[in-house]
Amino acid sequence: MRFIGDYTAKVDAKGRVFLPAQLRKVLEAEGETRCILHTDLFQPCLVLYPESLWNEMLDMMRTRFNPWNGSHQNIRRKFLAKADVVEPDSNGRILINKSKLEHAQITSDVRILAVDDHIEIWDKQKCEDELSKTDTLGDDLQALMADMPISL
Repeated sequence: MRFIGDYTAKVDAKGRVFLPAQLRKVLEAEGETRCILHTDLFQPCLVLYPESLWNEMLDMMRTRFNPWNGSHQNIRRKFLAKADVVEPDSNGRILINKSKLEHAQITSDVRILAVDDHIEIWDKQKCEDELSKTDTLGDDLQALMADMPISL
């Protein structure tokens, strides 16, 4: 599943955000109806995962966690406590709870970024600030990909 695009929307008074039709079509084409909404661990934004991807991530995490390790239990508990199941309503909106809106500092205008296999929901201004920081994308990609074998 691949998402592409950059969209803007608004949060209504009830905390609902319209999920763009192009992104809903990708989900529908894959038979996905439910998604998992989680706070990002590193940025002030929210991450929307298709349920199948979320389950793959949990399966991978499960192999790393020792159920007899208290630290592992605490990490797992904290991580999973920040997850909500969401499903677009008949109008294509998802409901975002207040604590998640506060985490992402979202008040009204949002920017929805399609990031390959997941979707990020940002406060519009925070997103623009983050994306406008000194652009080192070329250098960063070069460093990341320099040792990768080339096969197209």
